[in-house]
Amino acid sequence: MVKILVVNAGSSSLKYKLYEMPEEEVICSGIAERIGHEDAIFRLKFNGDSIKTILPIKDHTKAVELLLDALIVHRVINNFSDIKAVGHRVVQGGKYFSHSVFFDDDTIDKVESLIELAPLHNGPHLIGVRAFKSILPHIPNVATFDTAFHRSMAEVDAIFPIPYELTQEFDIRRYGAHGTSHQYLDQEGRKLIPDVEHPRIITCHIGSGASIAAIKDGKCVATSMGLTPLGGIMMGTRTGDIDPSVVYFLCKKLNKSIDEVYEILNKKSGLLGVSGVSNDSRDVLKAMENGNPRAVLADALFNRRIADYIGQYFVRLGGADLIIFSAGIGENSAYFRSRVIEEIGPALGVKIDETINESSRGVSVLLSTPESKVKVALIPTDEEVMIARDAYNLISK
Repeated sequence: MVKILVVNAGSSSLKYKLYEMPEEEVICSGIAERIGHEDAIFRLKFNGDSIKTILPIKDHTKAVELLLDALIVHRVINNFSDIKAVGHRVVQGGKYFSHSVFFDDDTIDKVESLIELAPLHNGPHLIGVRAFKSILPHIPNVATFDTAFHRSMAEVDAIFPIPYELTQEFDIRRYGAHGTSHQYLDQEGRKLIPDVEHPRIITCHIGSGASIAAIKDGKCVATSMGLTPLGGIMMGTRTGDIDPSVVYFLCKKLNKSIDEVYEILNKKSGLLGVSGVSNDSRDVLKAMENGNPRAVLADALFNRRIADYIGQYFVRLGGADLIIFSAGIGENSAYFRSRVIEEIGPALGVKIDETINESSRGVSVLLSTPESKVKVALIPTDEEVMIARDAYNLISK
């Protein structure tokens, strides 16, 4: 049995799970929040107990020290050497990585060079890696990239119709996101269609950030997010795909810089921008129930954009054997799933059992009826276990 620590370092947070491998048993989990503040929060869940401590956490290095000390104090581990590897989630791997790798100096340099493609993520990831390397210098660190699964896309599915010289010079292409989740969903989904020789699966990772992938024979052939997480379907605060001239038009009309308009498209648009209520779909739904017309419009646009992508990928795959809903909204909103199926049902012959749909939240279940031409499933995603598997497999070679 091998203990693998999986971490996700954000700008002011450090999420973690400790796994026993290869059994994939979660031993403990938790988060350090509000890093850099005097009233930071450290949480640990272990053996059915939940511990919360409010204290100053100066930086990520201090958060790592707190985490490791807590594992010793609560006898989760006997000593630091019990941890055989630390697996890190990394949002952007660019053109460099199509699979998980050890976090050596070369990997660090490449991840650092990609910060401009994921400024809110890659920088904090590196802070976390450096913190673990400084405290546990002899324990290997492994990088698992959100973009890696999408590297299998053909060039025609990955590039944009700009001058090809610019595509090559600046590596401008569709990198996608949530790849670790899409890969997990594909692997779990194939268990539901064991008799299909060449499975065609459409995975819908729908949370505040959201993306859809078309997968054939376990390989991604298309995905909705683009060069950055701004592209694709409409999201909580992001526009998703829009006419590029809107950017030019807003810069002129508002007398704002590209950076200022980019901020609007990233943080003030999507469900929040259209509804004027919230980036949270639950708040938008409440506003709809109270008769707010902008909330009704935001909901309709959100569902329509997702349905459009599912239809597009149905064509791209030459049909589909399974459609999967997952992540925060996809797993927990029966209303959302029903609305999307309502949009695609007549064209694709898709039907779900509304009784099963209404009673299902955060559990793996087949939602489609026997007569549905495409199976539909709800599968909770698990990116952390994928990172643990990759780290375990790398150190076992």
